[in-house]
Amino acid sequence: MLILKKVLLASTVFLTLAAADCAAQKPKAPNSKATTKTDAKTDAKVDTKAATDKVAADQFSQAIGTAIAENLKANGLKGSDINLADMMAAMEKAFAGTPVMDVSEAQMVVTNKINGLQAEKGKSEEAAGKNYLAENKGKSGVITTASGLQYMVITKADGAKPKLTDKVKVHYHGTLIDGKVFDSSVDRGEPISFPLNGVIQGWQEGVQLMGVGSKYRFFIPHELAYGSRPAGQIPPYSTLIFDVELIGINVE
Repeated sequence: MLILKKVLLASTVFLTLAAADCAAQKPKAPNSKATTKTDAKTDAKVDTKAATDKVAADQFSQAIGTAIAENLKANGLKGSDINLADMMAAMEKAFAGTPVMDVSEAQMVVTNKINGLQAEKGKSEEAAGKNYLAENKGKSGVITTASGLQYMVITKADGAKPKLTDKVKVHYHGTLIDGKVFDSSVDRGEPISFPLNGVIQGWQEGVQLMGVGSKYRFFIPHELAYGSRPAGQIPPYSTLIFDVELIGINVE
């Protein structure tokens, strides 16, 4: 270690100067036991700092690796999509100032790979959604509108119905067709208010069917949701399911 070399060098210079001074003045012999104890303490401090630095470096390296892996997983990549040896070699060359490709080319390669994976997953999501809606359409209580929106009434109420320009207050619980929850004011324990014309088309159409106090379940095809765009935990082309309770119109 560089730190250790510097400490040993300083110790050597100090001891050499001390020896020369002693020879000139001919004092009593130094206490060798005291000197040994001082050197041992110095060495112990150096060893402790080196060990602490190594732990910090190891933790930082693990954190970087975790962050990269989680980011790649979030974009649809698996461990089998990456050659770790090539990845490490490329990182070493980049740190050494001799990258295997420039940044713009690297970004293009990564973007193309992720877009390709998302397109494949999108086709799978789209097909699964269509199959789900086709089967769901025939279930008792499910109504399908001209746009393709499906809904069922859980609790009917005869309260006022909102207009597209209104601000509505709702409780909702949103899932994918596999049951995965992606958003829920119910789970948070707090309803939310927002302009109705500021949300996805499926919500705009569906909530206008509701009277205050009612609760509906909406089955929203991707065309009336986020389409080909991912949105948080929602993959592209996802069919969405929402349980929505209309609490009020133009109230906080």
